[in-house]
Amino acid sequence: MGSHKDDITVHEWGTFTSVQGGDGILLSWKPLQTSKLPGFVHNWTKPGLNLQAGGLFAFGKGSMMSLQRMETPVIYFYGKQEQTVDVTVQFPRGIITEWYPQVAEIGPSFVPRNSTLTSADRMIHQVGALTNVSLADYFGAKDVTNSMAHWANIQISPKASSRGASSELLTDASGSHYFAARATDSLLARTRSLSPTNSAYEYDKFLFYRGVGNFATPLKVTMPSEDHITLTNNDASALPHLFVITVSGQSGKFSHLASLAPHQSISVPFDKAASLLPMETFKKDLAKELASSLVAQGLFPKEAKAMVNTWKDSWLEEEGMRVLYILPRPWTDGTLPITIKPQPKELVRVMVGRAEIIPPDIQHNLAAKLLKAGQGDAQAGDEAQAALKKLGRFAEPAFYKALESISFTNMDNSRLQALLTKVKASD
Repeated sequence: MGSHKDDITVHEWGTFTSVQGGDGILLSWKPLQTSKLPGFVHNWTKPGLNLQAGGLFAFGKGSMMSLQRMETPVIYFYGKQEQTVDVTVQFPRGIITEWYPQVAEIGPSFVPRNSTLTSADRMIHQVGALTNVSLADYFGAKDVTNSMAHWANIQISPKASSRGASSELLTDASGSHYFAARATDSLLARTRSLSPTNSAYEYDKFLFYRGVGNFATPLKVTMPSEDHITLTNNDASALPHLFVITVSGQSGKFSHLASLAPHQSISVPFDKAASLLPMETFKKDLAKELASSLVAQGLFPKEAKAMVNTWKDSWLEEEGMRVLYILPRPWTDGTLPITIKPQPKELVRVMVGRAEIIPPDIQHNLAAKLLKAGQGDAQAGDEAQAALKKLGRFAEPAFYKALESISFTNMDNSRLQALLTKVKASD
């Protein structure tokens, strides 16, 4: 690709989160709580563009269970000249649920037809004219049948970024970690809001999107026993930088594997009795190694730091056991095909997989408590509720995983569902 005046550099990072038991089987889940987003971020409740959701989203986001949550991909732009860029991201095995700034197209979606144009179409077709032409389609916005987001005519400007146009960036009091992703040297991106009631333009230092999907990531994690875990790479590409992480109370520990070769399995010792690091030391050491790994994959240091800061509460502080690893670029390009016009001189895409593990001992202990609770043991019910609360947003998949090993003979299942409802209500 030759150099030309439109040369730009584009960097992207994001995460894919899944939940599984010690058997390595992915669990469908709907988190009891999700990472907060600012109120100005678009979603299917308020998509704008006179759109209505198509496909499964027509039933509402709240009803969706999925194997994967695609969390906070952000796309940064760098360049020396003002230019206009178009970006399209496809998500063929999932659905994009939130985005900002406003897109020109989002799908799957449909546009309610203008009644006047629809009536005109009907009259024209009744007399046998223009039977293969729709005025409603011609003069109105088009339906989008596939899962995608298309940002059109994005204005990126080094001058605007340097003269303080960042004052145009929206903020709110949500406490969202969304804003941590802005701490980079990326250029300001401006799109039209396409809303008659809002400001004409929307600004940010990146393009943001999020979604859900049903597919497996390359890493399979199993716990054949309580003293070690097995990591298996099911992909044709190596998995670089894997982190096995345990957080317990105000302490934690981690192991860092440099790489896992294609179709290789490796056993990692897991000693519960091993000493844990104090939380602040643990977080500092792990954050440093995570950021270094992200830089090694092509992110700028400020981008890597922004990514770690965005997810530090979730990755480094949430109670439990997880594996973080960098997804292969071919897998990312196949899962999220991206088209950028003009073609950038450099495109870096770094996605982190998160495999959240429900260890066998936690599953068995929870199952024992639920069994007693279902038989009317109030104390066991309180203990089960406390154990589920400790699991945070992974409580629901842990609950249903534990139920798999329970016999429902002489047990009132409604008690257990009521228990889960209490856990949900407390979040």
